[in-house]
Amino acid sequence: MLKGNLKMKTKLFFAALLALMLGAGQADAAKIRVVATLTDLADLTRNVGGDLVEVRSLATGIEDTHGVPMRPSFVPLLNRADLVVLVGFDCEHAFLPALLEASKNPRIQLGRPNYVDCSKGVTPRDVPKSTDHSEGDVHPYGNPHYMLDPVLAKIAVQNICDALVAVAPEHAADFTKNRDAYLAQLDAKIAGWQADLAPYKGAKFVSYHEHWPYFAARFGLVYYGTIELKPGIDPTPHHIENLINSMKADHVPIVVREPQFPEKVPALIAEKAGAKLLKLPIMPGGVPDTDTYIAEMDYIVHTIADALKQ
Repeated sequence: MLKGNLKMKTKLFFAALLALMLGAGQADAAKIRVVATLTDLADLTRNVGGDLVEVRSLATGIEDTHGVPMRPSFVPLLNRADLVVLVGFDCEHAFLPALLEASKNPRIQLGRPNYVDCSKGVTPRDVPKSTDHSEGDVHPYGNPHYMLDPVLAKIAVQNICDALVAVAPEHAADFTKNRDAYLAQLDAKIAGWQADLAPYKGAKFVSYHEHWPYFAARFGLVYYGTIELKPGIDPTPHHIENLINSMKADHVPIVVREPQFPEKVPALIAEKAGAKLLKLPIMPGGVPDTDTYIAEMDYIVHTIADALKQ
């Protein structure tokens, strides 16, 4: 009798365990599968989607936003995706179209509702008059690096929320609640960041690539220029010499080196111009302890403020 009870208990245990595993599998399967091109968009999607989404980023934070490597593992990931979330303004032109074509996923193709272009509603800066590629890696729709302006990041949050509501309207209240909570948190941080940089209004800086016009405009800084000769084109010795001389004459105190680019030339320019060299991320994960969008922006603002007050 005791042996029979033990067998029965064992069967019940494994039946319960199997039911639990199946339930967990069904819960995972029910999640909205989102693929974001960059880590900042992945973080925003997690904040809006909460436990209802499973989010993967194609980038890790250290890549060039225009040239994320096209890994074979991305194709099945995109094939199963319910949504693809991108920066837009042609930022991902070098890798995303080919990956979407290879994915054979009709839900997330250009022009479909589940193709979520977060630039919708953003007014672009620096729209070129010509798309002549002798001018470098020209973005015909304007500078795509608007995510470094946290006010414009709020537009991306709304676009993501709208897409999630469209794909799962039964969870609209959850997504709206999460959106409002995150935007309240972001608004409080924006006020703090503006206060941190207010004493340095008009301060000039250069960077390697043209990542920073939106950031500079938001916080009252002067984006003096780039180390690159033109977008995507390495500097010539003549350009470096002219930049150093101009920086000296105009007392430019900061050189920004994004993690995507080598340190040697920015370090040389900073040394010769008497400026400080700052390594700043352009998306979460670009430097240690910047795993979220807010942590990234905190790092950028505080690093610049600390450099300017010394």
